[in-house]
Amino acid sequence: MTVSQNEVAPAKLAGQAAAAVAEVEAALSVPPDATAAAFFDIDNTVVQGASIFYLAMGLAKRKFFTRRDVIGFVRKQVSFRMSGAEDLGQMADATEMALGFVAGHAVSEVVTIGREIFDETIVAKVYPGTLAQARSHLDAGQRVWLVSAAPVELATIIAKRLGLTGALGTVSEIENGIYTGRLVGRPLHGPAKAEAIKALAEREGLDLSRCAAYSDSSNDIPMLSLVGDPCAINPDAKLRRHARDMGWRVQDYRTGRKAAKVGVPVVAGAGMAAGLAALGIALERKRHR
Repeated sequence: MTVSQNEVAPAKLAGQAAAAVAEVEAALSVPPDATAAAFFDIDNTVVQGASIFYLAMGLAKRKFFTRRDVIGFVRKQVSFRMSGAEDLGQMADATEMALGFVAGHAVSEVVTIGREIFDETIVAKVYPGTLAQARSHLDAGQRVWLVSAAPVELATIIAKRLGLTGALGTVSEIENGIYTGRLVGRPLHGPAKAEAIKALAEREGLDLSRCAAYSDSSNDIPMLSLVGDPCAINPDAKLRRHARDMGWRVQDYRTGRKAAKVGVPVVAGAGMAAGLAALGIALERKRHR
């Protein structure tokens, strides 16, 4: 995957910001194998579906946004998901719209709600096979990080709830403990994930040739290419081909109907669109009651 010079600076800024705010659980701060680690994408790798969608659904139930907000979010997400485009500007717009829902709210409030949403919804979506992979690295004395375009607060909640080391995610601008609704750099997506891992590796003294990375998406080829042990988990068609050509490990924890739905990007997008549309319809009906 080639990256234009216009994308390098924002991607690097987003990556450095994600690494700077990443927290490490105290119990794991000095692991037995200090120079090796594993990095896991979240959506459709650790968790079936999109974590930002589950967050949005949970916030909707708590009346964080209006009917007009939901319709706008649905339209933006449907356009982005169905296009299958990798345009980072378009993704930034969609992510900023999602983060706009929490603008003006305290970080502490959103983190508390995020924990509730994990327990209500996300925990049931975790792939047991991927979690077992992550825990095998922990058992080997290695740190395990989630790396996601989801807000870093949500990614960190998922990491902590699963007993992992920490997380790298999209960083929101915060002033006096309140979300402004703006991003620092760009969403942690594609090249930005690679930049975040490089910055974290430098900070934590990791040897990337001894590290592993896991993802379902061809967008994460830059991240997977950084490490000595890349693995395609539940891969899309493009990543599956690339992994085969490169001799990378491939694991698929989807079964039957789930595999068919998640395996094709357009169909996955349709499922997301349907879910978002259902959310909008539900809120519209509620308004007329």
